[in-house]
Amino acid sequence: MFASPNGMTVHRHAAVFIDHHEARIYHVDLDSFDERTIASPHAHLHRHAKGAAEKREHPDDMSHFFREVAEALKDAEQILVVGPSTAKLQFVNYVKDGERALAAKIVGVETLDHPSDGQLVAYAKKYFHVPEPRVR
Repeated sequence: MFASPNGMTVHRHAAVFIDHHEARIYHVDLDSFDERTIASPHAHLHRHAKGAAEKREHPDDMSHFFREVAEALKDAEQILVVGPSTAKLQFVNYVKDGERALAAKIVGVETLDHPSDGQLVAYAKKYFHVPEPRVR
């Protein structure tokens, strides 16, 4: 994390764990990390379908969710997208179609099955080659 010429804080590396229930965003730097969780509409909203074949979500729900995740990642210089299923690929496609500046910052897409916060931070630090802080 460092200050840009305009005084805004810039997080160099971000990892986002995303599935159809939530996105956990971690900004990871040499001596710190911060975390933010964004719940998808699936996590807190239940729609009643009119038939067995009808979808239970509104067509715009995932777009709103992906837009909020993209907004939370906009200050990162490099982004790693991870998750257990298709949500990560749907998010990457959403970004490629509508958030081209952000798409250029995605440096990796990996499959991970529900890591703990500590496991994800360690994975991101290893992926981005962030050295462990020295302890005296």
